[in-house]
Amino acid sequence: MSTNQTQQKALFLQTKQGNLIVGDRIIPHPGQGELLIQVCAAGLNPVDYKIKEHGVFIKDYPAILGSDASGVVEEVGQGVQDFSKGDRVFTHGFYTNDKATFQQHTLATASFTDKIPSKLSFDEAASVPLGFDTAVTGLYGKSNGAGITPPWEGGNYDGKPIIIMGGSGSVGNYAIQLARLSGFSKIITTASPSHTATAYLKSLGATDVLDRHLSSDQLEDAVRKIAGSPVKVIYDTVSLPGTQRAAWNILAPDGTLVLTLPSQVKETEGKQRKVVTTFGNPHNNENKDLAIGAWHSLEGWLENGQIKPNKIEVLGHGLEGIKGGLERMSRGQVSGVKLIAHPQESV
Repeated sequence: MSTNQTQQKALFLQTKQGNLIVGDRIIPHPGQGELLIQVCAAGLNPVDYKIKEHGVFIKDYPAILGSDASGVVEEVGQGVQDFSKGDRVFTHGFYTNDKATFQQHTLATASFTDKIPSKLSFDEAASVPLGFDTAVTGLYGKSNGAGITPPWEGGNYDGKPIIIMGGSGSVGNYAIQLARLSGFSKIITTASPSHTATAYLKSLGATDVLDRHLSSDQLEDAVRKIAGSPVKVIYDTVSLPGTQRAAWNILAPDGTLVLTLPSQVKETEGKQRKVVTTFGNPHNNENKDLAIGAWHSLEGWLENGQIKPNKIEVLGHGLEGIKGGLERMSRGQVSGVKLIAHPQESV
């Protein structure tokens, strides 16, 4: 698409719980602290199909979804100093039509945008933002996370155990890697019992990978043998009733259980324990300062391999391909990979 064109293709959710249709819209111009990005790759997330199916989060329609993007800077807004036209970047978008990512151009907030290391592709970079930010907020958020001190502020948890339920998912992948950067000595995760999955999660930093099909009692026994001390932080990235209950049973009396879905356990059931539901939106005021610190570190971590992007699967057919991808996610047919679309393939 030529940069002097004013129209672009976008995927619209026409009405609440309605149909997804590719249409035209004007390419916006960046304001203060913003960048205009030509979107080369857009990542799909479970929240996207949940918005479509359940009508949550979005109030104004037609709406554009998507929060993960990578691409090329086309225009730099006022006050932006570290980016130039032509830079390869990735960004965490926002659910407004100008900043959502299921379109050929999007506006990016410079604070939550980084340059892509030369060794990473657009597709790999687009797998990072939401999963990474959700892991960051869940571990380090003061009001909606475990509140531990992040590594860029000197936090080190050597000798401490942590459990991350659902290590094979996008958030689980990044939570494992951040736990490693935070120095946890035992990083215990749950996943399907395959050699491939176990080897991959250990390459990210997990010290022990337990079968996600273990009963609550079996999981508790296994953790007690491995952990060596009470587990004060458990991040349940799955957050189904069964995983929440299993995690709550294991959690130390003064520990924190972090969830990505509403809580099914009651804090009154256990002493000083608490449960928090996190969300990875860096644009939210309570997450903003934490996210800015994380994004300052992220580019370097990707460059030196301390943070690795998700495994990916690229969808065909441009923006149209997103429809089928969201349907597969809704049916539980996507596991261990991040689905990536190429908006520029839409004509």
